[in-house]
Amino acid sequence: MKIGFICTGNSTRSQIAEGFGKFYAEKLGKEVEVFSAGSEPAGYIHPLAVKVMAEKGIDISDQRSKSLEEIPFSKLNFVITLCGDAAERCPVVPGAKTIHWGLPDPAKASGTENERLEVFRQVRDEIEKRVRELLLSL
Repeated sequence: MKIGFICTGNSTRSQIAEGFGKFYAEKLGKEVEVFSAGSEPAGYIHPLAVKVMAEKGIDISDQRSKSLEEIPFSKLNFVITLCGDAAERCPVVPGAKTIHWGLPDPAKASGTENERLEVFRQVRDEIEKRVRELLLSL
């Protein structure tokens, strides 16, 4: 089973989803490979994404922003888009189930670092819930 989390920049939401996907696949004993990629990779992982995942005990600092060509895109069983742009621009993978999770982009949050962190935490927690539910359903 191969799951791909797709977003535009592959710097925040899809990276968080990849981190949770790998964590829960291992914790639940699922034979699942987890990938993330972006239609227009940003080239970095957002530092606040790394920080809020570290709060959950998951280190995503070694992950990197990737393009669709860098993952086995055509072999995915599930394609999960995390933003509207990716949902519209993501190529169809024959045989894969495509799911759209329209989540706000925490990287666009404004305010103090603490206010921005709170937005990152809210999105992180929603992604965790959805990834866990998905893996439990497999």
